[in-house]
Amino acid sequence: MEQEIEKLKNEYAGLQKLLASPEVISDYKKFQETAKRVSVIEKILTAEQDVEKLRHEIKELREISQLNDIDLAAMANEDLVKKEKELKKKDAILKKMNEPESERENAGTVIMEIRAGAGGQEASLFAGELFLMYKRFSEKNGWRTAVLDSNQTDLGGYKEIVFEVGGEEAYRKLKWESGVHRVQRIPKTEKTGRIHTSTVSVAVLPEAKDVDIEIRPEDVKAEFYRSSGPGGQNVNKVETAVRLIHLPTGVVVNCQEGRSQQKNREKAMTVLKTRLLDARRIEEEKKMTAERRKQIGSADRSEKIRTYNFPQDRITDHRVNQSWHNIESILEGNMDAIVEAFIQ
Repeated sequence: MEQEIEKLKNEYAGLQKLLASPEVISDYKKFQETAKRVSVIEKILTAEQDVEKLRHEIKELREISQLNDIDLAAMANEDLVKKEKELKKKDAILKKMNEPESERENAGTVIMEIRAGAGGQEASLFAGELFLMYKRFSEKNGWRTAVLDSNQTDLGGYKEIVFEVGGEEAYRKLKWESGVHRVQRIPKTEKTGRIHTSTVSVAVLPEAKDVDIEIRPEDVKAEFYRSSGPGGQNVNKVETAVRLIHLPTGVVVNCQEGRSQQKNREKAMTVLKTRLLDARRIEEEKKMTAERRKQIGSADRSEKIRTYNFPQDRITDHRVNQSWHNIESILEGNMDAIVEAFIQ
């Protein structure tokens, strides 16, 4: 670990010089990549300093615990237990930070898909609320969001909405949202006060890159049509919306939110590649051994991962068996506690 930290310190010093060089400053992409790496190393070095500080404090407490002063020794022992627990936790985090992350973990752009399940209009309304929750959470993190395709209902909900989220650690923080979300509440249209149960499925896919998957042009059929969504006269009167059909698999992707056919086609192709890459990943997961399935679960999106119980003002995630209160605040985008529970 000491050698790795020393290497990081040397790398950090070199990157700091690079950031100040005219060559990197004039190259926006290179500057972004360098700055991102600097940010990662800074977090690791800060965590390492915290660990070293704790080790020093523990050493001092152990020395105090050996003194003849019984009261002082007792206090030192009490603090020692707390500090050792804290060290164990922070040391584990530091080791995790030093582990090489996959490209998927580092993905800064993700495609999110939210679809209403069982529950009719109530499910569609909740799909809309989940979309706003992720949008607000993204805004709080300084991430950009862009709707790629949507099918809105008369009451303002969504049968389906596909959108892009871009920003540092977007996939790392959002990947655990993938699965079926269940909502239990009394709909506004319910006159008898009966609690309804509805479901909404969420998929979080790291955006595929050209190096990840290749699609042959002859395998894709493109169709163009007029957008049904908002966006002005050009969007509604010209065939700017794009539908791509991947002939070998039958996967269909729509994109209608952009103002130009070319832009919609490019976005649709990105979503198509992302879905095909995810399908490949799921196929690979199906080949896992039975023992591994028992340990980590099937990753099947049909499993209910979370329940939003409005009458009890409680959100429960069934994978970690943990609950949070104040649903309204969380739906406003204040979902950091949930995200942090999975990162830890």
